[in-house]
Amino acid sequence: MAAAAERLSIVSSFAQGPGYKALVCIFLGGGNDANNMIVPLAGYSAYSGVRASSGLAIADTTLLPITPASLGVDFGLHPSLAAVHPLFGSKRLAVVCNVGPLVQPLTKSQYLGGFPRPYQLFSHADQIAQWQTSVSNSVGQTGWGGRIADTFGPGPAGFPFITALAGGVYTRGLSSSPLTVAAAPTALNQTLVLSGFGTAADEKARLNSMNYLRTVDLMDNLVYAADKTTQQALNISAALNVDPVLTTVFPNTTLGNQLKQVAKIMKLNQTSAALGLNRQIFFCSLGGFDTHQNQVSTQASLLTQLGNAMKAFYDCTIELGLESGVTTFTLSDFSRTFQPSGTGVGTVGTDHAWGSHHLVMGGSVFGGDFYGVKGANNTVFPTLQLAGPDDADNRGRWIPTTSVDQYGATLAQWLGVSPSSIPAVFPNIGAFDNPNLGFLI
Repeated sequence: MAAAAERLSIVSSFAQGPGYKALVCIFLGGGNDANNMIVPLAGYSAYSGVRASSGLAIADTTLLPITPASLGVDFGLHPSLAAVHPLFGSKRLAVVCNVGPLVQPLTKSQYLGGFPRPYQLFSHADQIAQWQTSVSNSVGQTGWGGRIADTFGPGPAGFPFITALAGGVYTRGLSSSPLTVAAAPTALNQTLVLSGFGTAADEKARLNSMNYLRTVDLMDNLVYAADKTTQQALNISAALNVDPVLTTVFPNTTLGNQLKQVAKIMKLNQTSAALGLNRQIFFCSLGGFDTHQNQVSTQASLLTQLGNAMKAFYDCTIELGLESGVTTFTLSDFSRTFQPSGTGVGTVGTDHAWGSHHLVMGGSVFGGDFYGVKGANNTVFPTLQLAGPDDADNRGRWIPTTSVDQYGATLAQWLGVSPSSIPAVFPNIGAFDNPNLGFLI
């Protein structure tokens, strides 16, 4: 009953607004080292002094310069993000700084004093769950992407508002379940095919028999539910009846193929009378970021894949005329320790940490800037100092100043979730002062 009441509350106060909008989540599995993704050029010595001797520091001459408008000092993007670097300058790419799971705002003195903090810090499984559920003080059963989808109600012919190209609790709602599809190069019209029910006589007979069985015992709740699910699958299969052609060339990589399939679904949604959704949510994932060793080469390869795939996808939203209606953003388990781990110059890695930086891209992004909540140094970017004011210990595990709740709520409100519904989607948002970080139009 409580869940039903919560569901009604969400739907009753939701206002989608005009036009098409979509959120595209890219989860960087394993914990991306944000300390090497965004590096301060002003004060570079504080960074290189900790990381250079082990070969973990990125040379300042190779970093791609960016100057966030609100800070007015120079930073550098990892050189492997060259494909999206121009988007920062054209104000289509922003960085949200020092984000992480929180129960409440937390200073270093409060952390050391035992104030409430997320359970099982630095654990992959638990932190992945907390990023995807926005629940940090207990085990969440649904994801914030799924709960946003709940606000939309049922889609046309039961077509879900949320689509998963990868697994995760992020897509699970109170009443919403995602459509799960394979990535390209699988043709879109081959992702959910009803086999064995073609035009041959025996196949027609099989279909007639199946349809008859679906009329029997519908008064039984379980039978009715099974029939409803079967019909939804048939409707979705019929809707995915073509494989749209895109002009934009996507990289033939794990993430490139996922985002290519996302773009195909968006194009089909534009042209299919059976769809016509004005809100969509997509979930993609790229793994391999658990870099306890050999981080320099591993992260360089993964960030190249990330940057190239994101740029191709942005270009494709322009092709489809949707660039202002699509916002792409990253999540990850956590960042990694500022202090290197292991031995051997060039082969070291980093360990599990906490607060991280994330990329947000799209035509509605107020790009060219850093966003978040200011910390002890009065900026959104943490102080890169072991045992310093932002370090949870002495290894460079930054205590987040911005919560996952605030990050997600900003995205949700842009998509059309009303401010009054935000607490139902992000149950702990009331613990934080600002539910909108301002990085979206």
